[in-house]
Amino acid sequence: MIPLQDLNPTRRWPLFTFGLIALNVLVFLWEQTLSADQLQRAILDISVVPANLTAAPFSLESLLDSLRSMFLHGGWAHLGGNMLYLYLFGDNIEDRFGRLLYLLLYFASGFVAIFAQVIIDPTSQIPLVGASGAIAGVLGCYLVLFPGVRVRGIIPLGLFSRMADWPAWAVLALWFVLQLFNGLLSLGVETGGGVAFFAHIGGFVAGAALGWLFMLIVPQPPADLRREMLYERARRYRY
Repeated sequence: MIPLQDLNPTRRWPLFTFGLIALNVLVFLWEQTLSADQLQRAILDISVVPANLTAAPFSLESLLDSLRSMFLHGGWAHLGGNMLYLYLFGDNIEDRFGRLLYLLLYFASGFVAIFAQVIIDPTSQIPLVGASGAIAGVLGCYLVLFPGVRVRGIIPLGLFSRMADWPAWAVLALWFVLQLFNGLLSLGVETGGGVAFFAHIGGFVAGAALGWLFMLIVPQPPADLRREMLYERARRYRY
């Protein structure tokens, strides 16, 4: 399924979710101003290369490279897919936990994702770029918080497609299983710029764990507000 909408209203405008999307888009537009050689040099200079991170895992430069890597993308499809998932699922996490904890979850998941991929392939010379690991953390957290929410999307069927509503747990569990399956297939294979599946897996697990932890810290909304949100959710699903 390609998700297009989650039937899960929020109480406030997702400022930081849209801010993260804007930053990713701006960085990608900057990438488009560079020649192919300039872009290659820039990515090598400001992103994470597993072999380099292995040599100095806790240096300030490694930390900055990891942070910068989360805002670089390898193409329009890479950027578009990541931003779609962040737009659909990030707003509810920001709404539930507040903006600071949301950013903490996002970036912590991103760092865990990078280290997970480096642990699997510590000698790789291929740069790790993209927000996928951080966004995988958002997906893992969403699974913990809102497993029963309906997600509306398109199921491609060859030349045709159909709209469907699935529970979030099914959509996100399927996504995770696909990452795990492809990750196991990729073990020992030098893909020359392919997908860092274990970054997705690490980020997802980190986000789920942090989501569970934050649930213990941040109180639920008042009962009357929860009822109002459930009513709004039901209204959206109906129409």
